[in-house]
Amino acid sequence: MEFYLKDASGKNSFLFPVNPEEVSIRREKQLETVNILSLGEVDMAQEEKLKEISFSSFFPADQDPIGSMNLLTSYMVSKQPVRLLITEAGINILGYISSHSTSLRGGEPGDIYFDIAIRTWREPKVRTTAASGATVRTDLKPVPKTYTVRQGDTLYAIAKRELGSSARWGEIYAKNKALIGSDPGLIHPGQKLVMP
Repeated sequence: MEFYLKDASGKNSFLFPVNPEEVSIRREKQLETVNILSLGEVDMAQEEKLKEISFSSFFPADQDPIGSMNLLTSYMVSKQPVRLLITEAGINILGYISSHSTSLRGGEPGDIYFDIAIRTWREPKVRTTAASGATVRTDLKPVPKTYTVRQGDTLYAIAKRELGSSARWGEIYAKNKALIGSDPGLIHPGQKLVMP
């Protein structure tokens, strides 16, 4: 069984010189706890959390342990995922090194021990905006009704025909005073009046 890390380009790979005694794979379901008044707390299942693979081993003194730790650190700080391959175990994942720690032991000078954790990488899902095909939110503001003045119209006649009562001509005038001017009897064909 061999343990490899490959960088994002796939051109550079690193073989761990000493296999770990055990590999831990952690899987979890993401749960959101909500409080429902009549039921109390209830867990709502969400997506699966990112899987984490962790193991511990050491770099022997005769195989450039400092260079190996620096390589792990460069992989960790990179914003690119790395590929973890564990032959004979069927593990081939793309992920980020989420943590690694080192320790030195007094009885074994030059060897560097390490713990490493790699979390699986997941393609971010980005929602599209209205400009790229999503439904457009409906504007709930009422659109004012308009009336286009025709030849021979008066505010009195428009109020009777459109509002059902000629007595409401003053309401039309009040809404359109800036357009009509000071004389409510002077309306012209083609003017668009806002109706009450």
